[in-house]
Amino acid sequence: MNGNFKRLRLKKHKHAGNVGDRPGTIRVADDALKPIISVYSYNKDELVTCEGKDIKTALKQLNKCDNHTHWIKINGLGDASLIEQIGEHCSINALVLEDIANTHQRPKFDEYEDYAFCTSRIVQFNKDNEIINCQFSAIIKDNIIISFEEDHTERFDAVKARLKAGKGAIRTAGPGYMCYALTDTIIDTYFVLLAEIGDHLDALEDKLYLSADKTIMFNAQQLKRTLIVVRRASWPERDKINDMIRSESPLITSEVKLFLRDAYDHCIQAMDLIENYKEVTSSIIDLYLSMVSNRMNEIMKVLTIISVIFIPLTFIAGIYGMNFSRQDDKGHILPDNMPELYWHHGYIYAIVFMFLIALIQVFVFWKKGWFNRL
Repeated sequence: MNGNFKRLRLKKHKHAGNVGDRPGTIRVADDALKPIISVYSYNKDELVTCEGKDIKTALKQLNKCDNHTHWIKINGLGDASLIEQIGEHCSINALVLEDIANTHQRPKFDEYEDYAFCTSRIVQFNKDNEIINCQFSAIIKDNIIISFEEDHTERFDAVKARLKAGKGAIRTAGPGYMCYALTDTIIDTYFVLLAEIGDHLDALEDKLYLSADKTIMFNAQQLKRTLIVVRRASWPERDKINDMIRSESPLITSEVKLFLRDAYDHCIQAMDLIENYKEVTSSIIDLYLSMVSNRMNEIMKVLTIISVIFIPLTFIAGIYGMNFSRQDDKGHILPDNMPELYWHHGYIYAIVFMFLIALIQVFVFWKKGWFNRL
């Protein structure tokens, strides 16, 4: 994989609502997408599906298939009235509806008298190499599970394929099992994201050994930031699944808890990968800085050797450049002057002497092995 990938950016989320709003107030963000509703009614023998844009579509399907389990899948939270209507129809607490509309919740599992509510974070790359951190929410009640997603991206094709195939327990184990299936799919997306990050780290390491430059440090820091985002999603997810396993709600049956234990193990594996990759990114940054420091030391060593060679030469040139050559009126050289200045071929002698000094120093440095380590 090529290490020259784009800068990783975190897609921003706008907070809906105002400071001091009454608890339970449902406010959707200005950029929230209009909802698309898909209803999947299933039992052991059949699967009935329909799509619409209002609650009437779902209610009609529920009345038509009264002996089925229903998965109401809502993509887009740009309609506050729809969330309110669902709350009125299913008798959902206003605080739960507020958590659905406020898409900054951490993963959690809450139990109520006759229903349960859970949230997760969906973290993945988009085509522009941005980190998308979306909220997934679900209400489980009787024979219904209602899931909410922020955008129109389809992430549960595998679950729908299992529904169509009708194999396994997905059609017979109730809405609690569907909640597990959706949660497990979200955890699987963490592994896909971490695999991409692992490829990026491998490319960075190859570039570090072959042709290191400062982009390595910047890209490694971006990957580390991405891992922090994934960690913030996966750690509470572990606690959420643990709460579901310990739940006494009849909506989470013993059969579902058996599968949830497997999802819990997957979450632990994802967390281990995150911590390992964080250490790798830190090691890449430290190694690059060490290589830069070593390279600087090598450059300073070369400059020091050159300086040491020229210091005695500069000293000799400085001494004989003072030109102390005084004579009396008869042209006799006065004592205590530099007799070398009056030697025949004195310039040649000085140059040869300086050249020999430089050669001797180079030979001594070579014998000590200084040039071999440059």
